[in-house]
Amino acid sequence: MKYLSFRTRAGNESVGALVGDRVMDLGTRLPGDTSGLSALRRLLLEHDGNLPGAADDLLGLPGFPVSEVELLPVVTDPTKVVAAPVNYFDHKAEMNEDAHIDALGVFLKAPSSVIATGQTVKLPYVDRRFDQEGELAFVIGRTARNISADDAASYIAGYTCLLDMTMRGGEDRSTRKSFDTFSPVGPYLVTPDEVGSLSDLRLQTWVNGELRQDADISDLIWGVPALLEYVSSVMTLNAGDIVTTGTPAGVGQVGDGDSIAVEITSIGRLEATVSAQDAVKCPTLGANRGPKPPAEVTAVRQR
Repeated sequence: MKYLSFRTRAGNESVGALVGDRVMDLGTRLPGDTSGLSALRRLLLEHDGNLPGAADDLLGLPGFPVSEVELLPVVTDPTKVVAAPVNYFDHKAEMNEDAHIDALGVFLKAPSSVIATGQTVKLPYVDRRFDQEGELAFVIGRTARNISADDAASYIAGYTCLLDMTMRGGEDRSTRKSFDTFSPVGPYLVTPDEVGSLSDLRLQTWVNGELRQDADISDLIWGVPALLEYVSSVMTLNAGDIVTTGTPAGVGQVGDGDSIAVEITSIGRLEATVSAQDAVKCPTLGANRGPKPPAEVTAVRQR
């Protein structure tokens, strides 16, 4: 089943199940919100992370054509976005990195960087390089702490696409990747039973229609279970938190007016545009520090 967060015609945030081209409004069955949590997070808590069970009975629910609702980020209010650096060997090579995830651990992106598919990535500076990084991400279904890789599947509510936009340079990763709008995510949260085997998934990223990234998810250095085991050993993960798995080779510079799309087998297509409107000069001096990205986009491997 595919789930999505959306805004109703009345302007209220809700959560729905996608059936064909219609959104069935599950928010109408949730208890009144006194928690301040998003509809999706309340749905996860109501069903202990079991989203397939949340859509067992759709009879009587109001429905809308998906073309008539405003899509929101699949989770509008994660308590954290956890990201995996250098989790593909080909990306390690193109960035001339001397280490990968098993030495680097993970980093955090600000929850305020999350936006929905179809929205705009706003570049903050006129004098820095910004790159696109397409990634597979997953959403935590219930509180996870010190779990084993063998138990990881029972803590994952579903999978989605994510763009880990980044400013190149020597500043800390969490700074360079946390600008507002730097985490487009969506369009849907797809339950593991519908996604199937992760080893069969293929990730592709286009910029202005040109294919830049083309990778098999099976090429991850730390796969999803190992990554979740490690992250949960460091921090408590809450229902609705987003963990993103890292990007393959093919990152490259983007600028004002560019369009980006990320597509993952069985999960969907995430799209965003790029704008440099209102960008200013960067106040920090890290431009010539840090990992050195390739001057030219790494060639897409031949299949």
